[in-house]
Amino acid sequence: MAEPLKKSISYFALTMIAVGSCIGSGIFISPSDVASQLSNGGQVLLIWLIGGVVALTGALSFGELASKFPGTGGVYIFLREAYGDLVAYLYGWSILTVITSGAIAALCIAFSRYFTLLFDLGASYQVPIALLALLVVTLINVIGVKWSAIFSSSMTVLKVMGIGIIVVICLSYGINLMDNLVLENPKTTSVSFGLALIGVLWSYGGWHHASYVGGEVDQAHKVLPRALITGAAIVTATYLLVNVAYLSVMSIEEISTSQAVATDALLKVSATGGILVAILIVLSTFGTAGIYTLSAPRIYYAMGADKVFFPWLADIHPKFGTPVKAIVLQSGWAGILLVFWGTFESLATYVVFMDWIFMTLAAIALFKFRKRMHTSEKATYKVPFYPITPLIFIGISVWFLGSTLVGRPVQALAGLILMLLGLPFYFLFKRSKGLEQS
Repeated sequence: MAEPLKKSISYFALTMIAVGSCIGSGIFISPSDVASQLSNGGQVLLIWLIGGVVALTGALSFGELASKFPGTGGVYIFLREAYGDLVAYLYGWSILTVITSGAIAALCIAFSRYFTLLFDLGASYQVPIALLALLVVTLINVIGVKWSAIFSSSMTVLKVMGIGIIVVICLSYGINLMDNLVLENPKTTSVSFGLALIGVLWSYGGWHHASYVGGEVDQAHKVLPRALITGAAIVTATYLLVNVAYLSVMSIEEISTSQAVATDALLKVSATGGILVAILIVLSTFGTAGIYTLSAPRIYYAMGADKVFFPWLADIHPKFGTPVKAIVLQSGWAGILLVFWGTFESLATYVVFMDWIFMTLAAIALFKFRKRMHTSEKATYKVPFYPITPLIFIGISVWFLGSTLVGRPVQALAGLILMLLGLPFYFLFKRSKGLEQS
């Protein structure tokens, strides 16, 4: 039996994990890709509002799942209880090979891109600096969950404050918001809300990472739902305000062609805006990479404990009390993706498509659990406006998945192939587990 993890994460730290997991690089980089698929500022705000609806309905729905299954592993546990070991294993395998490791690689690439700009270093330094950032966040998470929580909370508070400064500055000087809401982008040939959702959901994705560390939270069945919902609400409000700020100083055409929208927005009103944004992105991407390095290895820990993956992944370091082997495995693979996969943009599509497949399955699982639930059983938390709330989340998610498969088939299929490559390993581990029990 695997050794349990220490309960060291508070409600505030858990909420900061939910917020910090979302606010990484997306809101500074994705708005231009999102705007390029749309024709005016009103549509831009609408698509970011849709993303907020997805996050809030998802958090409300996952709150009930977390209340019922508050242990270490989060979504992995929800899928295991609903669909069995195979689907749960494929999620864990995808988290390792595609979703979180890919996200960490993309975040480190974004970190190094802005770090080299900030310190006027050449492009040849980007990969070494990205790998160094990966090593640092790995070491922070190895030495203990308490230090990891302090690090993630501090980074999240700093980047939310920094985003607040951007919003205040742009809204103080910007006067073009109302015009830009209706002004058409002459370069837009077709409007694709589905493809625009790729960048939006990349930016909103991550709030569910708080569920992964449920085994390290006191009264998790009560605290987890509150943290998920609070985190999603904070992120939604932040993203809408940031896009309002961008549109107050930039037209839809300017946003869609910008390579660094936050920098260009601030440069409209301040000569030092670029430096502020570069510092903010460096802090933001570094902090989110740290949170992902904290949260996802808890899934591999749970898989090792279930013996559907390497059993040694459930080993806890005797001094640090962390799943060191699971953390190192993830960081090692993230380093490989960082070096060999390529650009931030391709990694983002590759990550978001696979993540949302399993998020949708987890939301569908809520209906399965409701049918199983005895009438006398009372959950600590129940999703409001059931079944409308989870159905909104599921409907928008399915629409997004279909749009991505049609519009970006190469990255989507690459993710699916990597997921299926995990099947032989699953049957190998299941066979070993069966032999061990016989």
